[in-house]
Amino acid sequence: MSVLIVIPARYASSRYPGKPLVPLTGASGVSRSLIERSWLAATAVSGIDRVVVATDDDRIKAASEAFGAEVVMTSSTCGNGTERCAEAHAKLGGGYDVVVNLQGDAPLTPHWFIEDLVKGLLASPEAGVATPVLRCDGAALNGFLADRKAGRVGGTTAVFAADNSAMYFSKEVVPYTTKIYPDSDSTPVFHHVGVYAYRPDALAAYPDWPVGPLEQLEGLEQLRFMENNRRVLCVEVESQGRQFWELNNPEDVPKLESMMAEMDLE
Repeated sequence: MSVLIVIPARYASSRYPGKPLVPLTGASGVSRSLIERSWLAATAVSGIDRVVVATDDDRIKAASEAFGAEVVMTSSTCGNGTERCAEAHAKLGGGYDVVVNLQGDAPLTPHWFIEDLVKGLLASPEAGVATPVLRCDGAALNGFLADRKAGRVGGTTAVFAADNSAMYFSKEVVPYTTKIYPDSDSTPVFHHVGVYAYRPDALAAYPDWPVGPLEQLEGLEQLRFMENNRRVLCVEVESQGRQFWELNNPEDVPKLESMMAEMDLE
């Protein structure tokens, strides 16, 4: 099976313009851009045939090529990362059995998240797309709730059925619970990890579907699959002691740098 990782990256983010080029300082004091750290995370995954950065911005292209990444230029009209991955895969001539979308704001994604994700998709032939979910401990859940209380959009949460088919994704904290969880306790809330693995037919169909009301309200691209009756498989992954967070807001920069220092990540 051939596997392609695409890192979609755009400069004109509404919440954080220029985010891919934001520097992050690791435990050793070395500063690298967000897009470089995401590329390093992708190249650490085993069983991958190719890694490319997909962008419509010359600044991101230049920065990516400077650290050795292969870049595919895509249209500025791509509405989200999935559309950009579909265009990049087509421009490369297609032919890959699995296309992974490692979004450029998730540099702390451990390699086993993606390895387990690809295995999960290949083991479920009826699923066109798969995405990882990570059970929140109390500390993570309390962080989500603090973000929402402060009016910030933090991570995305997922609810799924007994067969791991996604039921819903939201930027609100779902399911609702009134229980207070100590930091180290397990909770019923799952953090959606912003990585996707697609079968080529599902990925190619995606850009032709209209944006549905749920995708428009939540701003979550994966809901388009669900609104078009395509099964989204949730693959539960384990943290193995690693902290995980995405860079969604400027306030997340010190949080990620603190996590890298604690985990001794350069």
